Amino acid sequence: MTETARPEPFFIADDHALDLLNSVATPWGTEIEWLGDGRDLLAWLEQAGLVPPDVSMRFREKTSPEALDGVAVQARELREWFRAFVAAHAGRRLEPSALADLDKINRLLARDEIYRQIEPRAIKARNASQETQGAHSSSLQWRRHRRWRAPEDLLLPIAEAMGDLICRADFERVRNCEGPTCTLWFHDVSKNHTRRWCMMAVCGNRAKAAAHRARRRAARLA
Repeated sequence: MTETARPEPFFIADDHALDLLNSVATPWGTEIEWLGDGRDLLAWLEQAGLVPPDVSMRFREKTSPEALDGVAVQARELREWFRAFVAAHAGRRLEPSALADLDKINRLLARDEIYRQIEPRAIKARNASQETQGAHSSSLQWRRHRRWRAPEDLLLPIAEAMGDLICRADFERVRNCEGPTCTLWFHDVSKNHTRRWCMMAVCGNRAKAAAHRARRRAARLA
């Protein structure tokens, strides 16, 4: 698929780390790579909400394409390493023994420089907070910031998203789409935990059409 024909990335997983796994996929039979180079990586991180737009712009303007492309290579390698971890553990409870396989993430996170600041709360957020917490909700709030010092720091929000999935999500609800050839992952947060497809518009409709054809064949043979 050509660059001009490439669709927007899929953010259907209800989890950023799984969305990363879905940044390469074959939804229509041809592989689509959304992290092909450094600018692709910046665009994906910004669309995912993992990097602020001003930070993304700064890296575009002040970092060489070669340096960004090198980070994109690392991001793809990190993605495929995490894909193997998810495939090995999805559908069951994560045990403490899984920690032995997570040194790669912990080493990345050890480089992070995050700090918090007290800042004004947005008016809409303040009004919503007052409705749920009472009229005396503070007009100030904590906001977390990160010191972005090098292109490699773009890997840090990815590692953090992976850690959030590992530590906060129910790994028993991490699933691969049931489409026969689909590679997309998701965290099943549906009410009854019965989600089967990446998207109804892709694999769900294909399954319905295949079931309809099977019923028609069975009726003809009856």
